[in-house]
Amino acid sequence: MNRILTLLLLAPLAAGCNKNEVIELPAPANAAFDRICEFRPAPGQFVNEYYDAATMEEACDYAQKRLRSGYYVSLGSWGGCLVAAFDHPVVNDGGYNLRILGNSFDGSSEPGVVWVMRDENGNGEPDDTWYELAGSERDNPSTRRGYSVTYFRPASDGEPVRWMDCDGREGTVDRVNAHAQPYFPAWIAGDSYTLGGTLLPDNIVQEGGEWHPQAFAWGYVDNYGADRLEGAPSVDATVVANHLRISDAVDAAGEPVNLPEIHFVKIQTGVLAKAPAIGEISTEVAGIYDFNLLK
Repeated sequence: MNRILTLLLLAPLAAGCNKNEVIELPAPANAAFDRICEFRPAPGQFVNEYYDAATMEEACDYAQKRLRSGYYVSLGSWGGCLVAAFDHPVVNDGGYNLRILGNSFDGSSEPGVVWVMRDENGNGEPDDTWYELAGSERDNPSTRRGYSVTYFRPASDGEPVRWMDCDGREGTVDRVNAHAQPYFPAWIAGDSYTLGGTLLPDNIVQEGGEWHPQAFAWGYVDNYGADRLEGAPSVDATVVANHLRISDAVDAAGEPVNLPEIHFVKIQTGVLAKAPAIGEISTEVAGIYDFNLLK
């Protein structure tokens, strides 16, 4: 009888073994984000490209399908953002808790600021307080919290997109020959819209006649920094993961905040800059995971 019970207990394990007798456990089902709640990019060369979205719901559906298929979603110029929800609380254990994929490589980083939110009111919606996960540039004099930019719909699809920031400074998101579609998000109503968040320093440098967006040390998405936790360097636009800590959360004044857990993540393009040939800095996201379940 004992032998029969032992065999019954071992049977499920045998099904998960390969020919080398190594037990293969399935990846945690809930490690990836559960749904996209908001997709509000700034204008950019990859916005509206190869997809049509007339409403926020359709835009979120597009972004959700892209990310679940392992493809990247572009957030456009500064302030463009994406909000994702988990189906469980992501616990703050003091170490790295979030794994977010981008397509940075050595000499090409388009850093995105990460924000987190706890579902304090328990309604399952991202309508509580956002907290920034402060990175290496938190004390840089050129970093600005509470910054905002208004983007204006161009008179025609072939024109650059004009913007004005909260200081009255003006500029444009320029068009790139390789991307001929309209750059102003099709599902954004009205002649203008305003995006807010944290502004990071300009990271574009010119070297030998070429323009290179440089990496910050750590704490940002789509950034070739130390928090990649990867040994081998990348020299092309392959998927690269950045890892972030909930323990780095700060409030609007930049003061540390103790969050035991979070339920929502927002990623925002952090640099407002452009250069010939490469166009605007635009954070790309290719996946969002609870790293606690992957450690």
